[in-house]
Amino acid sequence: MIKVGIIGGAGYTAGELIRLLLNHPDVEIAFVNSSSNAGNKITDVHEGLYGETDLRFTSELPLDEIDCLFFCTAHGDTKKFMESHTVPEKVKIIDLSMDYRIEDGTHDFVYGLPELNRRRICHAMHVANPGCFATCIQLAVLPLAKHLMLNSDLHVNAITGSTGAGVKPSPTSHFSWRNDNISIYKPFTHQHLAEINQSLHQLQNSFQSHINFIPVRGNFSRGIFATTYLDCKIELEEIIRLYEEYYSDHSFTFVTRKNPDLKQVVNTNKCLLHLEQIDGKLLIVSVIDNLLKGASGQAVHNLNLMFGLEETIGLHLKPSAF
Repeated sequence: MIKVGIIGGAGYTAGELIRLLLNHPDVEIAFVNSSSNAGNKITDVHEGLYGETDLRFTSELPLDEIDCLFFCTAHGDTKKFMESHTVPEKVKIIDLSMDYRIEDGTHDFVYGLPELNRRRICHAMHVANPGCFATCIQLAVLPLAKHLMLNSDLHVNAITGSTGAGVKPSPTSHFSWRNDNISIYKPFTHQHLAEINQSLHQLQNSFQSHINFIPVRGNFSRGIFATTYLDCKIELEEIIRLYEEYYSDHSFTFVTRKNPDLKQVVNTNKCLLHLEQIDGKLLIVSVIDNLLKGASGQAVHNLNLMFGLEETIGLHLKPSAF
């Protein structure tokens, strides 16, 4: 049994991670750390887990009792923790913040996108889980990068649910503002662009194009619906063949001939991709659940790979019928 600890246990991604791990046949949660909730029941915060656990939050850090440590912390906090604490060498780490996603030679974290780095993840001690927007956008274009086909600018419009803003209320996340509303933020400058560029350069060293990314706040709770388009003269059927070949041995990313919608992936660890070609433009639709495939589901996928388990264990999740 793999014993795990979670630091930063009160947020949305932590709640989803706890839910997945409670139902994982090879995992036992040893502790969930939250200094602000220490002593309270997990279900006092994550009420959807009533009847599934009697665990309580703790301020303790029994790091020598675990095999794997998850960070569900705010951006910047994981790095601070690593600099101020000694994590036993035997403990594997999966960080859901953005602190170690850029492989710049200053750390040993492997970028944890299984569809790109599965082999490296299998041998890694430390993994940096990708961002949600970054996951959705990269999966839309990785096969093109592999075949050196990203030779024009990418134009991306991606709309995300309110859970992507985290559990702490803000002027743009509370219900009365978000409901029946839509807005853009961080156009062309979103922080996930750095990791997307890193991955595309990894597959296509000659990649020099711009990624023109417009993030959009949606009036729904969870999910990301992204549309990416670029110039491409290659026949659509050949492109679809390349995509199906690229993802043929990956368990959660699928190419569909029908235009997908968000409800097909919400509450699952899937990414659905759909391709169309119109007047020399290739349009790629990609959809994921931002809390699962874009965060906690992908983290459990990485856990499975790091510990030599079948990669889908604990992730056989189904979308709502409606």
